[in-house]
Amino acid sequence: MFIDFSKIGDIDSTNKILHPREIFMSLPEKHEKYAYPRDVQSEVWNQWFELKDNEYNVIKMNTGSGKTVIGLMILKSCLNEEKGPAVYIVPDLYLVSQVMSEARNLGIETTTDEDDFNFRKGKSILVTTIHKLINGKSVFGMRTDGTNIPIGSIVIDDAHACLNTTESQFTIEISANEDRYSDIYNLFREDLKQQSDSKVLDIDEGIPQVRMLVPYWAWQSKIEDVDKILRRENKSKNLMFTYPLIRDCFKLCNCVISTEKIEISPKSIPIHKISSFYNTKRKIFMSATLADDSILVSHFNVNIEKLDKIITPARADDIGDRLILVPQEINTNLTDDDLKNKFKELSKIHNVIVIVPSDYRAKYWNDVADDVLRSSNLHTGIQKLKNGHVGLVILVNRYDGIDLPDSACRILVIDGLPDARSEYDKVEQSVLLESERILNEKIQKIEQGMGRGVRSNTDYCVVFLMGKNLTSTLYAEGALNKFSAATKAQMDLSSKISEQVRGKGIDEIINVIDYLLTRNLDWIKANKRFLVSIEYDKTKKINPTLLAMRKAFDVAEKRDYQNSTKILLEHINTIENNYLKGWLKQQLAEYENHIDPVSSQSTLKSAINDNIHVLKPIEGIQYMKKLDKYSSQSRQFVSFINKKGLNENTYILKIYDLVEKLVFIPDTAPSFEEALKELAYYIGYTARRPENEVGKGPDVLWRIGELSFLVIECKNGATNEIINKHDCNQLNGSITWFDTHYEENDCNCTPIMIHPNNVFEYACSPHKDIRILTKDKLQKLSDNIIGFAKSVVLPENFKNLENINKLLIEFKLDNSNFVNSYTTSFRVKNN
Repeated sequence: MFIDFSKIGDIDSTNKILHPREIFMSLPEKHEKYAYPRDVQSEVWNQWFELKDNEYNVIKMNTGSGKTVIGLMILKSCLNEEKGPAVYIVPDLYLVSQVMSEARNLGIETTTDEDDFNFRKGKSILVTTIHKLINGKSVFGMRTDGTNIPIGSIVIDDAHACLNTTESQFTIEISANEDRYSDIYNLFREDLKQQSDSKVLDIDEGIPQVRMLVPYWAWQSKIEDVDKILRRENKSKNLMFTYPLIRDCFKLCNCVISTEKIEISPKSIPIHKISSFYNTKRKIFMSATLADDSILVSHFNVNIEKLDKIITPARADDIGDRLILVPQEINTNLTDDDLKNKFKELSKIHNVIVIVPSDYRAKYWNDVADDVLRSSNLHTGIQKLKNGHVGLVILVNRYDGIDLPDSACRILVIDGLPDARSEYDKVEQSVLLESERILNEKIQKIEQGMGRGVRSNTDYCVVFLMGKNLTSTLYAEGALNKFSAATKAQMDLSSKISEQVRGKGIDEIINVIDYLLTRNLDWIKANKRFLVSIEYDKTKKINPTLLAMRKAFDVAEKRDYQNSTKILLEHINTIENNYLKGWLKQQLAEYENHIDPVSSQSTLKSAINDNIHVLKPIEGIQYMKKLDKYSSQSRQFVSFINKKGLNENTYILKIYDLVEKLVFIPDTAPSFEEALKELAYYIGYTARRPENEVGKGPDVLWRIGELSFLVIECKNGATNEIINKHDCNQLNGSITWFDTHYEENDCNCTPIMIHPNNVFEYACSPHKDIRILTKDKLQKLSDNIIGFAKSVVLPENFKNLENINKLLIEFKLDNSNFVNSYTTSFRVKNN
């Protein structure tokens, strides 16, 4: 007998229900694994439903807690309420396929085609990438014929990863092998020379990793010329998808010229160019590790006053088991090689995934890697890991957007700090030295990476953090507090376990992981106990500096520069950190230049008093020598560690970090020079970087006595076998510079060239006093600095002036032994 169910009631009621949980429960075709929602999903749906009419909502949940299902149900609710079209955004195509698969299992209608009829009619959900949403030809805002596709409701999943793509889409990059590069570089070459002669020469000669910010007054006066160059050949793929997004705010852009490329990017993201997104009435951002909500303001122009509260589950214990170990903090004698060999041994049983920040660092693992995954082979490599045992696999600069559940990754290694993203970020980092924004981004990337191996609350994974720079940064003031609540709790537990093996050998440290891997009951209880009371932080975390810069940019786009300067000035008056204050004064001067160039230069001069690393004003600045009263080396050592608040552990971690950067490797000059400058303070001297500060003078200047200095030129990236004439002349010039500035005070200097070889080419005329710090000598210096550090941190030595002095002499770091111990004489090659 045939039953007509339509006579009983509305069969298709799923399309009329509004509450996401009720929609979930009523789905007739969902897979059996979705019989009931998780408690955390219901909690989030309830909170969102109360706030659903808000323009902005932010959802934060631990990795593996079912965010995709939450996002799909929210968009289905919006469609049922006729708030479509609905769009689900993810970082890449790999994740598009994952969301589509989840939707099929739920029985939710989705599409990847923006022209799909049901999507346009608000009947299905479009799943697509952030690239598709944001580009210079976007169908969601960049069409000029009125045919842009509207969006009623949108979910941005993995919002942290989408931020990176958004930034790159609003950035023009011109590689050094393009004709446009030379045209733009030559346009600004003289302006750059006013900032630093030597850096311009380095760029001319193709010295890697040299970058310069184009002075804002030069940029503003030559924008039309730049625009003509870009328009001349604007059919390149990069320009086609980026130029239209920023051409209307060129006056508010930064331009960085490096040896490798030119980068042009706006001070904040003009997201209004993607008009359909900008006008969307319901924007939902989902993230697992978004510790700093300010980037939603800077990148997506979220009006923070319209963001009521952060939506989270009641508890943060919905996360799998992780034991997080930092071996080089537990035992500072452990080397990277020790860890590499041990991880290779472990990879014979478990899949070991190592995330590295760069191709260069990936090479370090080549001798033990079973596979190296980059964008080109990522998907097939991930599938192999999911299918079975592979061994030790390297992931290059991939901290988000991949799932490695269960046995696909039982051991995860984060090797080193993630690199700063853009050329402008690297400029900012060099000016601010310890930029909180960039530190936030690095910590967030580390946490994203740590989440790759735990994809559900039943999953488990050991996480190792390695590399002296990463370790040093982790234990810097306040860094650990930037992690999410659940990660902090797991790190706290891991730290207490680590204390029981402190100072032990690598085998004893590594054996600790068996408690997690064998599912030891005591471990499981301890982990649950540490997590059970952890709650999500529902407060909005807004960096006031980023907020002020966003507001200043927005009004400047309307050419209200007077208000821009007012906003920044009010914020600057609240800043105590001089580095940040000087940097912000440079931003202020840039806006001022639009209305009062004379006042702008005055502001810039004031900025330099706060931060010597900012742009130099048009008329230049004079090098101000500092000849403060010189105390003994041991007293200066103790004074410095007290000022920095260092203890024995943080001191030696920092020493390892600095020494690790003292290497003869191309493309590392900036980090080498900064490390060499910092190192002086850590052994009781003082130092400066005159060339970086004022555009003239040596790379590094050490003061090693009342009137004694080391004038140092760093050529650690040199690949030529002998010292060339250019490098010789540079050091000779630095000697002349020193005499000009210090001779009247009866000061003396020893000129030092850091170079792999101590032989000058025939055409050189080196100053007779020059000494060479070669590879062998640098290794000896590094070894002795580490030896000194290990000895000085012993309780009887750390702040004992007499013992410190003895150790400085023992390791030949005192001023009477230093030059002869760590440098050698030179010779000139015969013709």
